[in-house]
Amino acid sequence: MDIKVTMDNAKLRQMERAAVLALEKTAEAVKTEVINAQVMPLDKGTMQNTSMSVVTDNSSKGEVSINVDTPYARKVYYHPEFNFQKTNNPNARGEWFEPWIDGEHKDFAQDAFNKLYKREAGL
Repeated sequence: MDIKVTMDNAKLRQMERAAVLALEKTAEAVKTEVINAQVMPLDKGTMQNTSMSVVTDNSSKGEVSINVDTPYARKVYYHPEFNFQKTNNPNARGEWFEPWIDGEHKDFAQDAFNKLYKREAGL
């Protein structure tokens, strides 16, 4: 029995590009979910609205990150015992990404990626 396999390299590149785009869009979706959940401490909005960004420099390697670039972000994030004011964000807390990492929303990123990948790949 002879079997011949022909690879469609153009289609493979299209699927790889779809995965990269889906990954980048997934990170944006997580960022939006965190903002909409109003879990970040918010006074003037710098940390949430100005200094939080999705970094896609290595997305072609399967890596993206959501960075909060303020000098106090680490301190606030890792101290959930702080008494956060809740005037602007009623659900403000430390460790605001945790529900999307291993909490009640832990499947959000995977589900979003799956949907976005199918859309980007045309499946």
